[in-house]
Amino acid sequence: MSRIGKQPISVPKGVKVNLDPKTRTINIEGPKGKLSFDYRPEVTVVWNQDENAIKVSVEEARLEEKLIRALWGTTRARIQTMIVGVTQGYSKKLEVIGVGWSAKPAGKNLQLNVGYADPVVMSPPQGVQFAIEGNAITISGPNKEAVGEFAAEVRAKRPPEPYNGKGIKYDNEVVQRKQGKVFGA
Repeated sequence: MSRIGKQPISVPKGVKVNLDPKTRTINIEGPKGKLSFDYRPEVTVVWNQDENAIKVSVEEARLEEKLIRALWGTTRARIQTMIVGVTQGYSKKLEVIGVGWSAKPAGKNLQLNVGYADPVVMSPPQGVQFAIEGNAITISGPNKEAVGEFAAEVRAKRPPEPYNGKGIKYDNEVVQRKQGKVFGA
């Protein structure tokens, strides 16, 4: 049995759930946005309006299959993530470290000046916003995957390097510093 999959998902007030069993699609809409997810045919999702809960289940006969148990827990976790996203949202914070390096908005795009000859211009995916405060970039949105993906793309433009400490890093990331070459005896 999946310990995660068998737990019901409670739906807070102000969140609308639309479940279509024919297309196996669940749409969740809340104050922060609207998300949709297509679940696998091996999994059954039931929306109980009286209890205000969503239940995810699989066939008892197929519980011995490892893939089925994995899909059961994953489907439940994805739906829970969607509910948290439309109510609270997700955010990642990045820091730009380097002399003369900066980030600034260019219309709806993010412009990074990180030591290249030309500035790097990146457009965020739909539903993802960014805010810049000094040398910190805060990326936020209701979709956890899109927020994490865009944050990883921004970080990949100049990952932190261990010798000078320059680069774009997550705010809670620890960069192990290395000693450079020592000349003389």
